[in-house]
Amino acid sequence: MKIQNTNSIIIGYKKRQKRYMFVSIILFVIVLCLASIMMIYGNTIYSPRTVLNVLMGEDIKGATFTIRTLRLPRMLVAVFCGFAFGIAGNTFQTLLGNPLASPDIIGISSGASVAAVFGILILGLDGSTVSIMAVVSGLLVSALIYILAQGDGFSNGRLILTGIGMQAFLNAILSWMLLKASEYDVSSALHWLSGSLNGVRLESVPRLAVVVLVSAIAIFLLNRHLAILQLGEAYAQTLGVRVHMTRLLLIVFSLLMLAFATSVTGPLSSVAFLSGPIASKISGGGRSNMLTSAFTGSILVLASDLVGQFCLPSRYPAGVITGILGAPYLLFLLLRMNRKGE
Repeated sequence: MKIQNTNSIIIGYKKRQKRYMFVSIILFVIVLCLASIMMIYGNTIYSPRTVLNVLMGEDIKGATFTIRTLRLPRMLVAVFCGFAFGIAGNTFQTLLGNPLASPDIIGISSGASVAAVFGILILGLDGSTVSIMAVVSGLLVSALIYILAQGDGFSNGRLILTGIGMQAFLNAILSWMLLKASEYDVSSALHWLSGSLNGVRLESVPRLAVVVLVSAIAIFLLNRHLAILQLGEAYAQTLGVRVHMTRLLLIVFSLLMLAFATSVTGPLSSVAFLSGPIASKISGGGRSNMLTSAFTGSILVLASDLVGQFCLPSRYPAGVITGILGAPYLLFLLLRMNRKGE
C-alpha cells in the first residue's frame, strides 16, 4: 500500500513538473511573439527582415531611428518591467500567504510615486534624477512599512494592513500635491502616474536589466526556502531555514526590482497583482510559480501597451489598460474572501 502511495505521489509530481515546463515554454513563446509585434507594428509597419537588419547594425533610412531609438527601448523596458512586477508580486503574495499582498495594493508603489511627483511638481526635475528619487523613496517607504508591522513579532496580516494604511496616506499626499501644483506641470506628473512606456530611453535598459536579472536569480535561489516558509515558521526552523533572514532577503530583492521598474515606467497598476494568480491558475498550484509569473507579467505589459496604442479609438498608456484589468479581479477577490469569512 505504501509503495502504491509513493508511486502515485511521484507520478503526480512528474505530471505537475511537465505541465509547469510546458506552460513556461508557451508563455515564453507568447512573450517573444508580442515583443516581435511591438518591433514590427506601428505607424509604419516594417518587415521582420528589416527589423533584424537594423538590429544587426545596418543603417536603413527611415527605419533605423524608429526601430533602434523608439521601438527597441520600449519593447525591452516592457519585457524587463513586466518580468520584475510579475516576480515581485508573486513573491509578496506567496511569502505573506495573501492574494491582496501585492506591492501596488500595500503602498510600496505609492512610495516611489510620491517622490517622483514631488520631484516633478515641486522641484521641477525630470529624467534620471526623478528615477533615482523614486527608487530611494520606494525602498525607504518599504522599510518603514516593514518596521511598523513588526510589533511583538512579524505578522503577515499586520504588514498588509500597515501597507494599506500607508497607501491611503501617500495617496492623500499625492492628491494634495496635484491640487496645489500649477496646471502646466500637472500633466507631466499625471503622465508618470499613469504608468507609460512613452519616452523610455535605451540608456535606462542596461541598469534596469542588471537589477532585474540579479534580483531574479537571488529570488530563484531562495525559492526552495520560500516554499518551506509556506508550511509555517516553526516547521521551517525545524528544517534549518533561517526564517527572518530568508524573509528579509526575499523582500529586499523584490523591492529592488519593483523600485527600479517603477522608476522607469511609473506605477503600472495591477501587473504585480495579477501575474501570480494568473500563473498559478494556468500552471497549477502547489508551487511558487516564479518563472510563469515573470512571463505573465511581461505578457501583460506588452499586450496592454499594444492594446492601448493600436486597438482603441484613442491612445492610452499601458498603465491605464492594466488598471482596467485589475479592478474587476480585485472586486471578485474581495467578494470571494468575504463569502469565505477571511
